[in-house]
Amino acid sequence: MASPVDTSVKFFHSMMANAPLPPGAAGAGIALFDACLKDGFDVKSATITVAGGVATVAWTGSHSCLKDTVIMVAGVTGPMTALNGEQKVTARPSATSCTFATTVADGAASGTITIKMAPLNWAKPFAGTNLAVYQSQSAASAKHLLRVDDTSTTLMRVVGYESMSDVNTGAGAFPTAAQIAGGLYWPKRQAAGAAGVPWMIVGDERMFYFICCPFGASPTNWAAGNATTRGFGDPIILKPSGDAFATMLCGSQQSSVSSMQDGDFFNPSNSAISTPRIYTGNGSAFFHYAAAYCGGGNNASGVAATLGAFPNGIDGALYLSKKYLVASGSDGSPRADIPGVRHIPQSNTLNNFAAGDPWPGGGLDAGRTFMAVPCTNTSLSATPNVLNTGYGMIDITGPWR
Repeated sequence: MASPVDTSVKFFHSMMANAPLPPGAAGAGIALFDACLKDGFDVKSATITVAGGVATVAWTGSHSCLKDTVIMVAGVTGPMTALNGEQKVTARPSATSCTFATTVADGAASGTITIKMAPLNWAKPFAGTNLAVYQSQSAASAKHLLRVDDTSTTLMRVVGYESMSDVNTGAGAFPTAAQIAGGLYWPKRQAAGAAGVPWMIVGDERMFYFICCPFGASPTNWAAGNATTRGFGDPIILKPSGDAFATMLCGSQQSSVSSMQDGDFFNPSNSAISTPRIYTGNGSAFFHYAAAYCGGGNNASGVAATLGAFPNGIDGALYLSKKYLVASGSDGSPRADIPGVRHIPQSNTLNNFAAGDPWPGGGLDAGRTFMAVPCTNTSLSATPNVLNTGYGMIDITGPWR
């Protein structure tokens, strides 16, 4: 790894200067996933100078990088080639520069240098017209696959597979066709159209979350509707002997975009997380939900006052709880931890956070930065208020595992 700090967790969102802005069109979701999962985006020519362990990158125009994002540097030649590769941004001193930590000696880098937003490093082994299959490249991954059908203008259909031989053929589907024909639903936009909507993607090489506000008035306006957090990948296994079939695919079972808030990672109201099999490795696809170790119940994060309102009137604290995977109809035993996600068992978060806000972790999360993610317990078309909308947090520092 070129960077002296961990770069495994990456985040992207529609409020970045040159972020992809997928409209309500067929294929728009796949274009977004390609940019964030496998290709990167916003390539710029740049110069780099190093002084005192700090590399300063400069470019002309605007760039998507923000503090704590990860950029990919390429093209450095000569004695400073260690600058190439992934680098975590530590600051944005100006609109046309950023910095990152390095162990490279002082000086000016040579070469035809470029930077871009570094992708999550997933593979796309199969593709078709408005169809795509994504797979983690990590050697530690379960190597299950996500098939995305993006032929609709307003939504995507998603199915996981234990194995696939082409974009339309696979074995071990989750969910099965008998459970929900065509797959689960991920929203894109409330109607066909050219305008983009607010979105976020946060992930590592084995798990990614897709947050979308399909009724948002613009790519930066989250207030016109509610958001839902979906995703795919490997949880953190709790079974000592291993659990090869715990891969999570979270999606709505509702075909109406306005109703796709059910059972996401921050709203445990329904069992909407499909895994290939139960923890024993037997059988076929089985549904789960995401529970919080504290203050979960059937409440969306940041809505119910399990531990009072935020900020705590005594010490001003924000409380964060890890979340875990629970099989539907079981006794509630945790199967696996859900990486990076934190539930807020307090109310009044809508009045105190905005989408993308950073928050410093405390206690066991000290040294980590979290990003605020809006969530809801009602329709995605509803106007957000403190009774139906809250915030959860996702760790953007890492590592998650």
